[in-house]
Parts: sequence; C-alpha cells; structure tokens
Amino acid sequence: MRQVYFETSQDPIEVETNRRLLDALKDSSADLLMACGGKGLCATCHVYVDHGAENLSKITPREQTTLRMITGLRPNSRLACQAKIRRGHVEVSKPGGRYITSSSQLDQLVGRRAQQRILHPIDGTVLVERGKIITRSRIRRLAQLDIDVATMRRRSMSLPR
Repeated sequence: MRQVYFETSQDPIEVETNRRLLDALKDSSADLLMACGGKGLCATCHVYVDHGAENLSKITPREQTTLRMITGLRPNSRLACQAKIRRGHVEVSKPGGRYITSSSQLDQLVGRRAQQRILHPIDGTVLVERGKIITRSRIRRLAQLDIDVATMRRRSMSLPR
C-alpha cells in the first residue's frame, strides 16, 4: 500500500499502486471537484505536490496542455485525475480558492463577501477576489462560464479516460 498525505487530513490515506491521486483524495472526503469527468481537461482537481512527486506517474501530454492554461501554475502542480501513485508516499495541498462550475453557484452568495477566491474551473483564473462583494452584475458577466463548462463536458465525453 502507498500513502497520500493531504493538507486537511492528519492521517495518511492508504492507496493501491497505480491508483489515481484523485480517487485517493475523494475517498478521504477531500473537497476536490472533477468538472471534466477526470479527463484532464479542467483545473478543478489541480493540486500542489509538496513532497514525493517522484512517486507519481509522469505528466502526460494532455496534462501538460491543461496545466499550461492554469493561472496558479507552479513547478509542483499536477492534475489529481491524471497523476497515478506508483510508490512511496506523496504529500499534496490544494491551491487557495474555490472552483465553481456554473454561475448559479454564486446566486446564493449575492451581496456577501467572498470568503475565498472564486476560481474558473477550466483555467483557474480568479473570478471574484477574496473579500470582494459578489454582485448580480458580476454573476451576469460570468454567463460565459456556463457555456465553457458545458463545452468542456461535451468534449470530455468523447475522450477515453
């Protein structure tokens, strides 16, 4: 068994060899999304590998392409849906912020200050900065987000996992 340490968990997550990092984190109830269905097309499962990157599978061309789009990219960035655990243990953390997959998720927050940065699921750009008030006009400007996510989901259905 291999071990994954996640920033919000005190105990390691025991996983089998060649299991996706995303599956291990989901089993631990880590708050990660998978807007593209685990195809490596979006940024919602973007994590930072703080230790043990050499214990993961190599970055695939699809993952490289998606990672280049992410605004919060670091040298230790990986997509949890693409990284498989090969040996040893791995320590990961999430980028700061909350990914949303539709503008309707913000409706309930209108008039409130964003408690954390709100991020676009495809490229990780900041849609609303932490501490800023979420307004109806801002949500209307995010209508393209719904189209972007729908397009991404359609594309992901035609790709092998």
